[in-house]
Amino acid sequence: MPRSAPRARRALNTAAIALVAVASLLSAARLAQACSGAAPEPTGTETHFPLMYGDRPTVAQLSDLGRRIFMDPAYSASGRQSCASCHDPARAFGPPNARAVQLGGPGLDRQGFRNTPSLRYAHAPIAFTQHFLESEVTLGVDDQGPTGGRTWDGRVDTAHDQALMPLMDPNEMANADGAAVVRRLKTTPYADEFRQVLSAPGENVFDDPDSTLVWVTVALETYEQTSPDFHPFDSKFDAWLNDKATLSPAEARGMALFNDMKKGNCASCHPSTRKAAVNRPPIFTDFGFVATGVPRNRDLPANKDPKFFDLGLCGPLRTDLAAHPEYCGLFRTPSLRNVALRQRFFHNGAIRTLRDAVAFYATRDTDPKHWYPGSNGKPGYDDLPEKYWGNVSHEVPFAPLPGGRPRLDDREIDDIVAFLGTLTDGWKPPRTGANKTVASR
Repeated sequence: MPRSAPRARRALNTAAIALVAVASLLSAARLAQACSGAAPEPTGTETHFPLMYGDRPTVAQLSDLGRRIFMDPAYSASGRQSCASCHDPARAFGPPNARAVQLGGPGLDRQGFRNTPSLRYAHAPIAFTQHFLESEVTLGVDDQGPTGGRTWDGRVDTAHDQALMPLMDPNEMANADGAAVVRRLKTTPYADEFRQVLSAPGENVFDDPDSTLVWVTVALETYEQTSPDFHPFDSKFDAWLNDKATLSPAEARGMALFNDMKKGNCASCHPSTRKAAVNRPPIFTDFGFVATGVPRNRDLPANKDPKFFDLGLCGPLRTDLAAHPEYCGLFRTPSLRNVALRQRFFHNGAIRTLRDAVAFYATRDTDPKHWYPGSNGKPGYDDLPEKYWGNVSHEVPFAPLPGGRPRLDDREIDDIVAFLGTLTDGWKPPRTGANKTVASR
């Protein structure tokens, strides 16, 4: 039965208030940490938004609820899949196994067509734009093209919008609608706490499923934004940045190759330096989009149909840019932090090892038959219709050296892999025999 107009308006108003409230909470917390290092002042309507929403929940309350929701399989149609099932905390909130795409659906037997990205260091992406001007690099002269957003195609900007996607995806948690999510929430051990924390004075938040669903996604967003588990910055590379670690010879060589514009040129899309000494460490993505021409993953159910292609920015999941053929085949550049923990690479999980992922960049155009069976040694980007092949990047390191030689030899590929291993969080300094090689800054 349709809602009355006043009820619908109240749902929208409540949802808007929820988002404004959490945005102000997160801003206040970040500001206090950035400017003073002191604990954020207590939040509440008396301090910030008098009479706006009763006793507004604190960041700590929302984050704790978000953590429990994130870990709870009760929100899936199968009853066996939580957010953490695909975004494993033990693997930097990335895939827990070597599957190209995780299983989901009511019977945990359905599979989509995109590799699970890590949620770590995803707390502050640029909002999606088709025309990004990097003023600090180009002084606003050069249009960097599509940039920003979340997911492989950048189709949402906020973590609460992203959180809603797997809850409703039939290949993932497979809820029929928002009401189903709310029904599942009511069965959890913390349902009463959720109601107490998030109900306006004199009301029960569960009486309004729309605003309840908003609070579920806002709680998830708050957890991902505030928990140090999502942005620890405690890799060996971070220790090296702070003069608390040295790099091995292979790691040091790998970093030099990573940054060399005529060799690996990895830093052109995965920036590896701070913009200023006081800034946060680099997160190894520029949030841009690129068509790499990665091989087709023929093991994916969707790819059994020879007419199906995942075109990234121009579809099929993103629909607002379908009229831009120049965007077909472009996917968002992921962070390389914790990349060594992954067992599948690129948007379709077609490549199985980190070394092969690096080698693909070096030899895609010098040895195409290795990557594209049946190509007869010619470029044959088999996961992209030929009419879009012009979108595929041919910048270094794809561009061969004179004589058709790859930009990187086997040892150099190994060195870059060694450097990428320094981006894994949780590094501890060795107790004895510390390597004395110090990489040049």
